[in-house]
Amino acid sequence: MFLIDRFLPERPSLRKETHYTESYYGLYKSAQPNYCVECINVVPTDHRQVLSHPRCCTRGMRVTIQIWANPAVMDWSQLLLNSFRHWTGRDLLERMGDPGYQAHALFLSPCIVISHGTEEDPIINYGNQAAMELWETTWEDLTRTPSRLTAEPINRAEREWMLEQAKIRGYLDTYQGVRVTSTGRRFLVENAIIWNVVDARGQRVGQAAAFVHWTWLT
Repeated sequence: MFLIDRFLPERPSLRKETHYTESYYGLYKSAQPNYCVECINVVPTDHRQVLSHPRCCTRGMRVTIQIWANPAVMDWSQLLLNSFRHWTGRDLLERMGDPGYQAHALFLSPCIVISHGTEEDPIINYGNQAAMELWETTWEDLTRTPSRLTAEPINRAEREWMLEQAKIRGYLDTYQGVRVTSTGRRFLVENAIIWNVVDARGQRVGQAAAFVHWTWLT
């Protein structure tokens, strides 16, 4: 584990700590959320929610709290990580720190992570920053999108078969398939892992996917 300190020139008393974190897909950098997000922006404005002023900032201004800091998102992040470990026997990312730290690391991971619930027509309920950038969308739009719309109509039957196989087996690895962004751009996903998200009682509450390999298609 390596620690890299980055000091802001205008606010030397505040720093952003970056760790090399072990994940299922290898090492990546993750930022530790030990600073006021009014002073250091981690994700674009569109990906934030405005909440009350935290104790860490002394400027008396309203601050923006990142999506990963939402208690519901932190809880879901734990289910994603716990379920991945349950089915694969491995961790999607190194489980260091508290749930807030892990939610932050997952949200900023370069590994694309996306999930949906168990509705009759499942709705996407989570996508980390890498997923939002790939699908060219915002948190608000992503989390009201039926997950079937991430695939073109011609590929939806194959996608449903894949999800059903993962539902039966618990997880499915080395999956590949064509997906489409919110603007209609097509890309090929390779070596994706699909797994059932389960709660503490073992009840299925959704499905998730993670991948790092994808290619734009013309």
